[in-house]
Parts: sequence; C-alpha cells; structure tokens
Amino acid sequence: METSFESLVRSEFAPKNTYLNTASSGLLPARTVTALTEATRIRAEGRPLDPLFEDVEAARAAFARLAAVPAHRVAAGASVSTYSGLVAASLPAGAEVLTAEDDFTSIVNPFHARGDLKVRMVPLERLAESVRPETALVAVSAAQSADGRIADLPALREAARTHGARTYVDFSQAAGWLAMDATEHDYTVSTGFKWLLGPHGAAFLVVPEDFGALTPLLAGWVAGEIPWNSCYGPIAELAHSARRFDISPALFTYAGLRASLSLIEELGVAAIHAHDLSLADRFRAGLATLGHEPVPAPGSAIVSVPGLGAQQPALSAAGIEVSDRAGNLRAAFHLYNTTADVDRLLDALSV
Repeated sequence: METSFESLVRSEFAPKNTYLNTASSGLLPARTVTALTEATRIRAEGRPLDPLFEDVEAARAAFARLAAVPAHRVAAGASVSTYSGLVAASLPAGAEVLTAEDDFTSIVNPFHARGDLKVRMVPLERLAESVRPETALVAVSAAQSADGRIADLPALREAARTHGARTYVDFSQAAGWLAMDATEHDYTVSTGFKWLLGPHGAAFLVVPEDFGALTPLLAGWVAGEIPWNSCYGPIAELAHSARRFDISPALFTYAGLRASLSLIEELGVAAIHAHDLSLADRFRAGLATLGHEPVPAPGSAIVSVPGLGAQQPALSAAGIEVSDRAGNLRAAFHLYNTTADVDRLLDALSV
C-alpha cells in the first residue's frame, strides 16, 4: 500500500529519466512550477508585486524553521559565495581561516581572494583537531560536494569554542535531508536549488543575534528597516534583524522556493533523511557486489565511486543522470528517487 510520503511525492514529481543528480540541482515540484507561472503572470499583467515580496518573507521563515532559529536571524540573498565574501570581509588582516581540503569553491575561495588572510587547509577528518588558539574562523561544508562525506560538526563546534574561533558552515549539500541546527554555529549558509528543490538564485545566511561582527557591505534598499523609505541616498536606518544582510531578491526565485520549502516541511526532514539514506545504502551494497568501493561517507545521501566518472556521458545518454566529479561517479539520492532508480543504475554499471 502506498504511504502518504510516497503519494505526496508522486503528486509532485514525474521525472522523464532516472534523475540521481540532486547534488548538482534538485527537481522542481509541481507546486513550484505553478508558483513560478503565477509569479510571471503577476509581472506580465502589471499587478502589484506585493505577493512576491511576501514570498521572500515566507521562504525566510520556512528556512528558519528548518534551521531551528528565529526568522530575524536569517538573511535572504542570492548565492553562497556572496555570503562567504561578506564573512571574509569581516576578518582582520592576518587572521587564520581553517578549511577542509578540496571543499567547494564558493565557501573557500573568498577567503583566498582577500590576499591578506592566512588560509590553512587540512583533511576533513582532521578539521576539529586542527583548530588552534590563533584560528579566527573555521569554514566547512556540512556535507562535501565532491563525495558526500559529512563533517563532524559537534567536534568542530567544541574545538572552536575551546579556542575562541568562529564557525561558518555551508549546508548546501545537506539542508533538506540532514537535520540542521544553526544555533550550534556562528554563521550558517545554504543555497536553495539543490536538496531544497527551489529555482536557482536564492541563498540564506544565518547570523548570530549580535550579527557576529559582520558589516552590511552589500546593503541596498531592501536592507533598510523600512525598505521603501530607503530607496535614495545612504540608508538612514539599517534593518534591526539579519535582513540588513539581504540582497535585492530574485522575486520569481523566491516565489518558487516558498512552494518548494512547503513541500520539505510537509514531508519532514526526518522522513526524507530515512528515505534518502535507505536508497544510498542500497546503492552501496549493490556496488560491493559489483566489486566497486565508494568513498567512505557513512550516513550520507551522496555516494561517490572512484574511477567511474568517465561513465557519466554514457549513463546520461541512457537516461540516467549522475555527475562526474574529479574522476568519481557521484550519485545523489533524494525524496523523488525509488529503489527502481537505484537498481537501474546498478544494472547499467554491471555491463
């Protein structure tokens, strides 16, 4: 008998292929497509845009619930790299930033681009033990884009507290399937177009109650306490909340993301987590029977198989979408995937 989880998913998704590439970009739910269509009609028909700005606030509130923080701590922007640059700009010259080797560019490159910071890279597994008294900030992805390895965030948080360092955690490859508690970190960031199933062009930054020494360098009119009174000249009064770090929103994107987040909340992250991991573990077990050993990433919905990345074009031609990352075949399992999807990929790899 079909469960309520399965029936809801089936009502929202009807992929035309075997889509196992959420780590690159998630599929849009039917409700999101409807919301995007309505948003474009509002613009096309010359109606007031108020509902679209309301979508931004609703999406902010939904992400805040997923992150276990109040909405006033959440800034709405466009990309992870933008917010990484904002965090990087808050550091004094010469400050040490600790990162994981080969982490995703958007979270690490802005610290290198400063040119006057000491960026130290260590293996992900040694991140917590590598925090030292001179470390000002630790920046890391909760789940690694390349291979799905999950950072030991509790150990990192404890090490950072011991040495007085701040933490900046990117949940782009985890938000939506892995429980997220932004209260445990100084700064938390995530894009919305992967596991959160939204359109491209939205990202959220969670900041501390005291804003964590961030300066709103990118503030435009939407960052004012009363935005429509902040359209000309310098902003007289910045928003009293994290909205001071907002970037003028892509309204269509947020209209769609609001709908996508509503689906994530309806299904529940715990149920999505269980579903995704059961499929990932089925794939890992199947790989073992074929003589392949994936990158060790226990508890991850992302499975990366060394040496098989070159098969990605042929798999795509056969209607199976995966990624080639650094020579590894990367498969990502999300709520719309089924055991049949897993078995089809395994069958294709057995040839």
